[in-house]
Amino acid sequence: MATTIKFGTDGWRGIIAEDFTFDNVRICAQAVANYLHAHGINSRGLLVGYDTRFASEDFAAAVAEVAAANGIKVYLNPEAAPTPVISYAIVAKQAAGAVIITASHNPAIWNGFKYKPEYAGSASPEVIAELEDQIQQISAGGQIKRLPLTDGLEQGLIEYYDPAPVYLSHITGLVNLERIRQAGLKIAVDSMYGSGAGYFNRLLTGGSTKITEINSERNPFFPGVQPEPIAQNLTKLSEMVRDIKADIGLATDGDADRIGPLDENGSFITPLQVFALLALYFLEARGERGAIVKSITTTDMVYRLGEIFSVPVYETLVGFKYLGPLMIAENALIGGEESGGFGFRGHIPERDGILAALYLLDFMIRMDKKPSELIQYLYDKVGPHYYERSDTHFPTEERGAIVRRLDHLKPSQIDDTEVINIDTSDGFRFRLSDGSWLLIRLSGTEPLLRIYAESDSPAHVDRLLKAGRELAGI
Repeated sequence: MATTIKFGTDGWRGIIAEDFTFDNVRICAQAVANYLHAHGINSRGLLVGYDTRFASEDFAAAVAEVAAANGIKVYLNPEAAPTPVISYAIVAKQAAGAVIITASHNPAIWNGFKYKPEYAGSASPEVIAELEDQIQQISAGGQIKRLPLTDGLEQGLIEYYDPAPVYLSHITGLVNLERIRQAGLKIAVDSMYGSGAGYFNRLLTGGSTKITEINSERNPFFPGVQPEPIAQNLTKLSEMVRDIKADIGLATDGDADRIGPLDENGSFITPLQVFALLALYFLEARGERGAIVKSITTTDMVYRLGEIFSVPVYETLVGFKYLGPLMIAENALIGGEESGGFGFRGHIPERDGILAALYLLDFMIRMDKKPSELIQYLYDKVGPHYYERSDTHFPTEERGAIVRRLDHLKPSQIDDTEVINIDTSDGFRFRLSDGSWLLIRLSGTEPLLRIYAESDSPAHVDRLLKAGRELAGI
């Protein structure tokens, strides 16, 4: 049976050799080529990059061959690179966009196809709709052009291009790297075998700050860990933080567009805490002003910060395909989502785990506070907020039944607290009278049910998650 290629919150992902095949990747590549020609931007060229997953460089080469056969100049990465590094190169080269072969944080058996348009962010729903329409037509028997890689290189239609130098140069203008280099910090880094390996060393060596990095070699099996920087995947990094008495631990996911920090005690700093801290960093430490854009799954703390600093806060559905365009429209200061992805004004409307970590380090230095002290400083302003997420895999064929079950949920109380609002714009979010919230949502990229909760105590969060599982019947 033919694979149905659908783009989720950020690109199309599939199991290698089952869904994610060379034939399907070439269909996607031809769809991108058709899109570029239809919009008259094919002459601007296309970047093609990839992560450290199994055969990612070969899938990237297949994309390059199709694009070149369609007369589009291809700038092909010579080695694995982080998604934000490739995305920024779109701006630097004024290219028509980029294709990135990556499945981000998914398990090792997965790979994926991301398309980043000329604005260097996640493809908007409108762009995705056009690509999926092209994919459907091509899958039904449309032509797929292909020029062998060696021929493309000889003819100058394909050239190798390293996006790292322009990215690294750009970053030096966004944050004072020399201040971080000379701060004498001890930083523990877990690259999770992903494409972010070595970047903190490249950016921060040369002073009294010391970087100790683990899982920096390429290993497509991601042995012992899924490359998602969440607490349960960071036990090794947590141990290292404590062993070497690091000031902070920093983990990047498989393509380094997300960040998962640990404080000086090896305790996980949740993405909601990180988002609020980064917003506070810009608003207070840097004195900047601008809109904050948040996804439905992330923290209410930014609403309080918006009130304190008189800046607007906008909420979107999950995914930077929604956050990015709104960030552009509002010239937003920062955008963030619960998965640990954050974008910033003056950069690209896209997640960047590397830059987010650098800003967090700069906040520590400016405030002369350890990460746990920064969190307390934040809570002193907005009140205590605790958060957790529970993930449950399910058989793909059960998705419809789960959705039908959730559609009938209309509880008047959860954990003996009144439900004051039910929002079904993206999942099922229940706002409670005490300010807490619970969200039940199906992943857009894999057969996974996610349950989220935020409240004023860890115990209340645990009870809300349990209630969510009971409501979902899992």
